[in-house]
Amino acid sequence: MKKKAIYPGTFDPITYGHIDVIKKALKIFDQVIIAVSDSNNKNYLFEISERINLVKKAIFKDSKIKSNKVKVIAFKSLTTNLCKKYKSNIILRGLRAVSDFEYEFQLAGMNRKLNKSIETVFVMSDVENQIISSRFVKEIAELKGDIRKFTTKSTIKALKNKLL
Repeated sequence: MKKKAIYPGTFDPITYGHIDVIKKALKIFDQVIIAVSDSNNKNYLFEISERINLVKKAIFKDSKIKSNKVKVIAFKSLTTNLCKKYKSNIILRGLRAVSDFEYEFQLAGMNRKLNKSIETVFVMSDVENQIISSRFVKEIAELKGDIRKFTTKSTIKALKNKLL
């Protein structure tokens, strides 16, 4: 049986930190399902279809990750329900800094309460990617700063087009 991990997030936009977590996860799991959230409680810069497209371009085109090992989907449900649907008992979460840990710890605990068979696996991105957040990438792009160290070429192009 293939070991699958569900990597949920907003990916608004995807960054090198996300890609780093995905690459590391592919060393552990047979497949990573990148689940792009379409919840109503956030104000997204990119619509769900745009974020799905950006993730696919960043992963398959820019980062040249094999498409047979990664699946990109949209979701609007509990992550635990998504795990059930895709027959996975692993939720993958990226950690950047100690400040992420408290929120992630609480989220993992709630998911565990919802479904005892689901484990959350935390993967840290490399040191040079730990400071990157989608929010900061958007802010820097809005202020016409250089974001080449933070995200892929196709994402940079999409940000420039969106913010013009």
